[in-house]
Amino acid sequence: MQRQDSQDAPLFGEDEDHIRLRKSKIRHPLASFFHLFFRTSAILVYLLCDILSTGFIACMVTIILLLSCDFWTVKNVSGRLLVGLRWWNQVDDDGKSHWVFESWKTHSMNTASHAESRIFWLGLIVCPVFWVMFVFSTIFSLKIKWLAVVIMGLVLQWANLYGYVRCKVGGKSNLRNMAKNYLGVQIFKQAMKKSERP
Repeated sequence: MQRQDSQDAPLFGEDEDHIRLRKSKIRHPLASFFHLFFRTSAILVYLLCDILSTGFIACMVTIILLLSCDFWTVKNVSGRLLVGLRWWNQVDDDGKSHWVFESWKTHSMNTASHAESRIFWLGLIVCPVFWVMFVFSTIFSLKIKWLAVVIMGLVLQWANLYGYVRCKVGGKSNLRNMAKNYLGVQIFKQAMKKSERP
């Protein structure tokens, strides 16, 4: 007998309580911790740099090291363990760049818990927003020496976000189709609301 693709369907010998525990508990606490640790540490060091130290070089090197550790950890460890996704870009012999995406099957025993998935996506989406704000605040406050650091933070965090979103939903064509479908549904809803009004 073949197992259904739904994660809610119990396997032979599994009961409902076991499935609920698997969904709610964090199975990879170390990966979850470091997924958030490097990201938030880089942001905190940037925010507290003037208070903690007067040396620009020491702060810059610390932030860049934290961002690099974050990029590597998210791309190679936490993405695999927390949500079952992996991406990379490879260049073939002709010099063409190809995106490669991997994901677990839905019926795999290695499916991530809901808590881990929330931790992963929340950290992946929220932190680049901070770096976007830092870019604008650096430009408007004329702290030009920090511009390279905040742009590096934005680029590294945006690259992981872009890679995992493409990995989750598919290639560019799928992203375009999703956007078209979403806009179509929104336009249809607005048209229905207008037609229902007297």
